[in-house]
Amino acid sequence: MALDPIDSNPDLPLGKLQEEVHQWIENHGVRYFNELTNMAQLSEEVGEVARIIARRYGEQSEKESDKAKDLGEELSDVLFVLLCLANQTGTDLQAAFDKKMNVKRERDHDRHHSNEKLK
Repeated sequence: MALDPIDSNPDLPLGKLQEEVHQWIENHGVRYFNELTNMAQLSEEVGEVARIIARRYGEQSEKESDKAKDLGEELSDVLFVLLCLANQTGTDLQAAFDKKMNVKRERDHDRHHSNEKLK
């Protein structure tokens, strides 16, 4: 079930993105792929991000064919599929993100400041 655009706040950043993706699906995409297909796509896109990170910033050597890959483009692919999943499952991603940030602010503030490994 796709999220009705009025269910998310289109004035907030993630609400705007959810609306933009929804409009693209309606105008160009015919329909959302089912949730399992989108989950598989999300995994595939995250794998592409992991490949770039492992080779560009990690210890693996970067193949010549990988040097032209754009990390921002691959991260955007992840975001697009994530927004599709949020829309089709009726998840207001902005509300969920705001709630999570409140939890992290309360739970993790002192925890991270006291972590000797981060100093």
